[in-house]
Amino acid sequence: MSFKHISAFLLVFLTSMLSWGQDSGLETISGVVINASNDKPLENVNIVNINTVKGSTTNKDGEFQVKANINDTLYLSYLGFRSIQVKITEDWVKFGDVKVKMTESAIALEEVKLQEIQLTGYLEIDAKNIPIYDNYRYSISGLDYAYEGGNYQRSAISKVLQSISNPADLLYKTFSKKDQQMRRLRKMKMNESIKEILQDKYDRETLSAVLQISKDDIDEVLDRCNYSRDFVTTANDLQVLDAISSCYEEYRAINR
Repeated sequence: MSFKHISAFLLVFLTSMLSWGQDSGLETISGVVINASNDKPLENVNIVNINTVKGSTTNKDGEFQVKANINDTLYLSYLGFRSIQVKITEDWVKFGDVKVKMTESAIALEEVKLQEIQLTGYLEIDAKNIPIYDNYRYSISGLDYAYEGGNYQRSAISKVLQSISNPADLLYKTFSKKDQQMRRLRKMKMNESIKEILQDKYDRETLSAVLQISKDDIDEVLDRCNYSRDFVTTANDLQVLDAISSCYEEYRAINR
C-alpha cells in the first residue's frame, strides 16, 4: 500500500472516530409530537437540535429520536403550525418519551397583483419598460445551475473589506460577534438531515433559530454580501445557508 493510500485511510479513520466521539456522549432523546387541538400525531415534523446542529423528523405516529444533552434546545417546525423551542430536561432523559404539542397557526393570504408590461410596438420605448437584470452568478447548493447574485463589481469583496474596517457595519456585527454561531454553518452543511429539512423551507425560521440572528438580519446579510433581491426572495433555506456560508468564509479569509 502506497503512502498516499495510507494517508487517505488514516484521514477517513480519524474523521470517523472524531464524529463518533462527538456523538458518543449524547443521549438518545425520544418524543411524540401531537396536534394540540385534537391530540393526533403529526408526521414529518422537522426537529433540529440547535446546540449540536443535528436534525430529525417524526414518523407517521408522530414519534422521533434525536441525539442531545440535558439543557439542549430542540426547534420544531411544521407547515401550518407555530414553530416552538423545547429544552431537554433531566426528567425527559430519565423517564423517556415526552409528548410535545404544536398549535395550528392562522394564515391570512394577501392579494397579489401582477403588473403586465404594456408594449407599444415602438422598440425604443418598449426596451426602456422591460426590466433588465444584470446579476452575477453564484453556485448554490440544491441547484444544478448558477444562481443570480447582486450586480457584479470588479471588487466583489469591497463590502467585506469595508465591514472589517468598520465595527458599525452589519457584517462585522454579525460575523465577529456571532462567530460561534457562524461556525455552525459548516456543521449544518455536512448534516444530511439538516440539508433535507432546509431545502423545503423558505421562511428562514430554522436558520434564524440555529444561527441566533433575526430573519431581517439574514436578509440584510445577503444584501450586504452582494446577492440580488431575486435570490433573497426566491431562494430556499439551504441555498441561503450556502450563500451566508460563502460570505462568512470570505470574511474570515480577508480578516486573517
